[in-house]
Amino acid sequence: MKKLLIIIGLAVGIAACNSDAKTNSQAYQNTKDYKDSLKLDSFQRAQAIEKEIDKREVEKAALVSASANNKVVSQSSTPKTRVVRQTTYVQSEPQKKGWSSAAKGAVIGAGAGAVTGILVDKKNGRGAVIGGVVGAGTGYVIGRSKDRKSGRVQ
Repeated sequence: MKKLLIIIGLAVGIAACNSDAKTNSQAYQNTKDYKDSLKLDSFQRAQAIEKEIDKREVEKAALVSASANNKVVSQSSTPKTRVVRQTTYVQSEPQKKGWSSAAKGAVIGAGAGAVTGILVDKKNGRGAVIGGVVGAGTGYVIGRSKDRKSGRVQ
């Protein structure tokens, strides 16, 4: 009976820990691409503003040189300077649905630890509690590191 429980526990643990690595790497790549595109957009806006400022400075220099040469400059040709304020709005990423890797790891670790605690300790209740707590803590730590790598937690 104990061997059967061990085999079932290992099978459940292995099946539950199997994750789709392609999906996790694609999600990370998508968030990385999104952040890169935001940076690129802000750089392009800054360059456009700098070009506009350079044009205005050239026009001002031309006006100053024209007035220094006593040329008549009409009012309509003088450039109007205005202050351009740039406001960048960063869209927050949509809330991710489903269980995090930390939660999955804690649940799987608690189950595996409880089963192991029952099998190792002669007093079933005490072994299950101790094993469950240790397993849940270990599973949480491992899952949290996976969340950090995937970009879910920062």
